[in-house]
Amino acid sequence: MAELDLNIENASIPEYGDDSIKHLEGLEHVRLRPGMYIGKLGDGSHYDDGIYVLLKEVIDNSIDEFRMGVGKQIDITLEDGAITVRDYGRGIPLGKLVDCVSIMNTGGKYDTKAFHKSVGLNGVGTKAVNALSSEFKVQAFRDGKTRIATFEKGIQTSDSGIIDGEGANGTQIHFRPDDGPKLFENYKYKEEIIETMLRNYCYLNTGLTIFFNGKKFHSRNGLLDLLTEHLTEDALYPIIHLKGEDIEIALTHCVQHGEEYYSFVNGQFTVQGGTHQSAYREAIGKTVKEFYNRNMELSDIRSGIVAAIAINVEEPVFESQTKTKLGSRDIAPEGGISINKFVNDFVKQELDNYLHKNSETADILLKKIQDAEEERKAIAGVTKAARERAKKVNLHNKKLRDCRIHYNDTKGTNQDDSSIFITEGDSASGSITKSRDVNTQAVFSLRGKPLNSYGLTRKVVYENEEFNLLQAALNIEEDMDGLRYNKVIIATDADVDGMHIRLLMLTFFLQFFPELVKRGHVYILQTPLFRVRDKNKTFYCYNDEERESAIKEIGPKAEITRFKGLGEISPDEFKHFIGKDIRLDQVSLRKEDVYMGMLNFYMGKNTAERQDFIIDNLVIEEDEVE
Repeated sequence: MAELDLNIENASIPEYGDDSIKHLEGLEHVRLRPGMYIGKLGDGSHYDDGIYVLLKEVIDNSIDEFRMGVGKQIDITLEDGAITVRDYGRGIPLGKLVDCVSIMNTGGKYDTKAFHKSVGLNGVGTKAVNALSSEFKVQAFRDGKTRIATFEKGIQTSDSGIIDGEGANGTQIHFRPDDGPKLFENYKYKEEIIETMLRNYCYLNTGLTIFFNGKKFHSRNGLLDLLTEHLTEDALYPIIHLKGEDIEIALTHCVQHGEEYYSFVNGQFTVQGGTHQSAYREAIGKTVKEFYNRNMELSDIRSGIVAAIAINVEEPVFESQTKTKLGSRDIAPEGGISINKFVNDFVKQELDNYLHKNSETADILLKKIQDAEEERKAIAGVTKAARERAKKVNLHNKKLRDCRIHYNDTKGTNQDDSSIFITEGDSASGSITKSRDVNTQAVFSLRGKPLNSYGLTRKVVYENEEFNLLQAALNIEEDMDGLRYNKVIIATDADVDGMHIRLLMLTFFLQFFPELVKRGHVYILQTPLFRVRDKNKTFYCYNDEERESAIKEIGPKAEITRFKGLGEISPDEFKHFIGKDIRLDQVSLRKEDVYMGMLNFYMGKNTAERQDFIIDNLVIEEDEVE
């Protein structure tokens, strides 16, 4: 047997010696690995993009002051991409001002005597903001004294020291996110996203007033106001609103499918739920079932529910620095009552008492549960057959070209990047399939125009093969907890047929899975309408304005191509439109949208009414004369 040579020189193996061992001083690690501290970066188009996490980290400190009984007002201004937050709390201790915003694992939140049940417990938040900002200024006011320090990308540039200064006690922080390479390139704050964040802060902290660019945010009724704001349909009965020490809940039912929850811990919006939300969901079903003393399915009890819960916990444990999911199981750090028992005991006593005292609400709720049961039983046979069919094709779903990373993965990274494109026809899906990132981008191909599902019962979800396979691919039959893709992207041609397919898909989601839209998971893919090029330059244009600008840039010899469908775009070109330069329009759903009324008008059986509307609003554009 030939002897194996273990001393083969291999130039491809990098050297690994003393010089390879690095120690990152100060805030360098935050800049090198920002995702560990703020989640994804993003450009500001989505609510969980990094620039909003930076703002949240600063506001959280001001909220903690309010929760300690000081500082009932917070002033926030956004100007030219930079944000200033001024609170009127106790103010950061002047002697430790610089340390508190620049030295990791330094802060007052470790002292539970100074801060009870706060959100920021790991001494990271404001330091991360400092490190990831091209300019950062902090000023504290305490009893006629002040101190000001400035930083650039986490490096201190000035310190006034402790000096005399006028101003009410509190802290003011000004920062501008760093738009340098590999950070917040081309970022832009969306005021509507910030306003939603501020409303949530006020719902969870009644009595707090926040001014944002002069606009006032305030809540008198907490979670009652929150549910009232978020309901997109009329509630079947008045919202049940119950408060106790360290817990507040609100709930009602609507004529919709699925379940909808808003959960908070110490004022933090836990978008992905966690221990407290799971306990609340379980407690509602159990309490209602015991109240009626009937053999009810929990799914029938919770069908159409819209509910919110807020709890206060000492030393909460979140599953990431962005604090979107609670992992704590105990109320107290040592031997405390479990969160599950804490929530269950409160719901069991208070909700049961409420239903006994409000018989009219109890009767309406019972009727809603019975309607859900009747519908479930009516489609039981179809549901069973559809599930069996879905299981058979699960390993080889002919409609689905899956990716490797999914939103509901419990391990790994980049779950937030997981997305699925819903395309029309083999031609379009072929281009996307060949150019996609197989790790994070899946493709689901429609065979043409899907069925108009408006006014139909949930039975159609199981009887229609495409809808059933899509439901299985998304894994949302039971609830949103198992959702496999963070972004559900409708990718259709930019023509009349493509627009119709968009509407049909939105009708399907709004009719049967409205929470998918309300949670911000549904998007519309924008693709270029024109390609303008010459031998040296190529521009992809998404509208007439961009086309005219490109023609002006290239000159009279510009070659102009009009893309009629996604299938006309080559895979080599398409990879640019679904990669880092992807343009997505998030589908939002607000109370004022009254979406069921819109669906009834646009997708219902009132053909004559729609025809009159089209005739009255028809605009004929004459071709431009070159």
